[in-house]
Amino acid sequence: QVQLVESGGGLVQPGGSLRLSCAASGSVFRINAMGWYRQAPGKQRELVAIINSGGSTNSADSVKGRFTISRDNAKNTVYLQMNSLSPEDTAVYYCNAILGWPYVEVWGQGTLVTVSS
Repeated sequence: QVQLVESGGGLVQPGGSLRLSCAASGSVFRINAMGWYRQAPGKQRELVAIINSGGSTNSADSVKGRFTISRDNAKNTVYLQMNSLSPEDTAVYYCNAILGWPYVEVWGQGTLVTVSS
């Protein structure tokens, strides 16, 4: 009932910025929280940042101070503003939503972010 579509990935130089978008559609009223995860080649998928229905946010230590998660409720969209990018940030970034009643976790298709000169 809920679909997530990520966009905004691409190639960026070290030190550059990029903004990812995740548009939710369907039964968006069921969404309790949304977040961004990433998976680098040969690495485990890791949490990047989350935002709950009340607007509270948390982010991983590796991106704290550089990445900011936000939302636009009118557009049913969450964003990940990424600044001061480094090659270590290269990964496929996935949008995630946690739904209630009943509980279900939904994932987007992923968008590739490559940080390279």
